[in-house]
Amino acid sequence: MTKYCDNLAGELGELFTCVITERHGRIRTPFLYPDGDNIDLFVTEKDGRLIVSDLGETLRWLRSQTLSPRRTPKHNALIADICLTHGIEQFKGILLARCRPGVSLAAVTLRVAQACLRVSDLWFTFRTRAVESVADEVADVLVERDIRFDRRPKLAGRSGRGWTPDFHVILPHQGSLVSVLSTGNRSAARAVTEHTLAMWHDLNQLTYGPEALRFISLFDDSADVWAKEDYSLLDSLSEVQRWSEPEAFLETLAAAA
Repeated sequence: MTKYCDNLAGELGELFTCVITERHGRIRTPFLYPDGDNIDLFVTEKDGRLIVSDLGETLRWLRSQTLSPRRTPKHNALIADICLTHGIEQFKGILLARCRPGVSLAAVTLRVAQACLRVSDLWFTFRTRAVESVADEVADVLVERDIRFDRRPKLAGRSGRGWTPDFHVILPHQGSLVSVLSTGNRSAARAVTEHTLAMWHDLNQLTYGPEALRFISLFDDSADVWAKEDYSLLDSLSEVQRWSEPEAFLETLAAAA
């Protein structure tokens, strides 16, 4: 197994590290789960053939991010599509691929790592469901105050990437884009913040010109999951508000530029 680890280091470089244990080789990849933990893979040898797998860690991590004990049929279909795209087999929750003759261990490792990364990114669809409940409350307040808005508009950033803030609010003096940040998981809070920060940065051109838009980051602070740094990061590109203070949020919307 030491020989395989040495070969892997030679092909993939120092970003991938391999440690030998009694049962397998453990590969630490530079890829990250949405909460910032490294994606680790494991190499085992059976009957002279190497198998690279995550030992079930990816789906176990995904399951820990939601209160629901079961994935939806849509999520299962998405996971199956990801496995098909990357040539990965799913067995009892384990994502794996065999190192077949003529295929390098490095290539197989990258395939499995990419599949794990894409499967873990399904967490953002879980987050969308959580955000929707808070966003529904925001929508109810806007309707109550007779404030016009567009729900989840599709906007293109400077990079060409598409973004969907939760609201585009229309008022006579100025329009605003509002992103609702909500999660019940402290370890996932920074990923939510950084996703919103990337969106505001990519859409920053919309804050200039005669019809400049105001950016508002609305934190659902009903759960104590946010750090001071989360608020500070978004304060640099947007106006930060807390949903526990809805009147302050509405005053920000109504304030003149």
